[in-house]
Amino acid sequence: MTVNLEVAEGVGTIRLDRPPMNALDIATQDRLKELAEEAARRDDVRAVVIYGGEKVFAAGADIKEMQAMDHAAMVVRSRALQDSFTAVARIPKPVVAAVTGYALGGGCELALCADFRIAGDNAKLGQPEILLGLIPGAGGTQRLSRLIGPSKAKDLIFTGRMVKADEALTLGLVDRVVPADEVYTQAHAWAAKLAQGPAIALRAAKESIDTGLETDIETGLAVERNWFAGLFATEDRERGMKSFVEEGPGKAKFL
Repeated sequence: MTVNLEVAEGVGTIRLDRPPMNALDIATQDRLKELAEEAARRDDVRAVVIYGGEKVFAAGADIKEMQAMDHAAMVVRSRALQDSFTAVARIPKPVVAAVTGYALGGGCELALCADFRIAGDNAKLGQPEILLGLIPGAGGTQRLSRLIGPSKAKDLIFTGRMVKADEALTLGLVDRVVPADEVYTQAHAWAAKLAQGPAIALRAAKESIDTGLETDIETGLAVERNWFAGLFATEDRERGMKSFVEEGPGKAKFL
């Protein structure tokens, strides 16, 4: 399999495994969607890490495969391509991308689907599609501009240039830079910590933020309001408030 799901300590690791560069061909895209949906469903998965291995996250699409496709074929395929990445973005649990080496094109777009990005000091990210006479097609024009702002996104997309980890951190494209050999360990630790948290409240927070970014503020506030009130029906809310009153803040256990 070109993508695998492994679960430990409440954390599901979706691991790209298509040596040498984890090129995202059609089979890999479809498998990614399948496993993202599985991670979303499984109760034993409370947080997710997206990882490409020690040397490379994902160097982008399989260009040889794409070169053989004509307009009609891509009209059909482009929706499935986007759907595979959207399945990752829609996982209703905390998701962190553990980025080592290249995260280019579709690889960068996959990292953009996470809630948090931890990059190795050897990471190089970018959207080089313009150099092929294309634009990003798996969400890059939308998620990148929402993350770092339109002018910075246009710089990366218009030029196709790669940025190293330190510049990616400055741009806000990644959230933390660590030694390359610590990327997965730190990403797993981030996910494992959140896996101990209140699952429904985390889902509510993620959906409220993401929906608010995609719509007007009144709609976003309505989503927030509904989730906020709805959480008063959960055991986690009862447990959290009881712990706060009796023991002080930050001591509640939700598992």
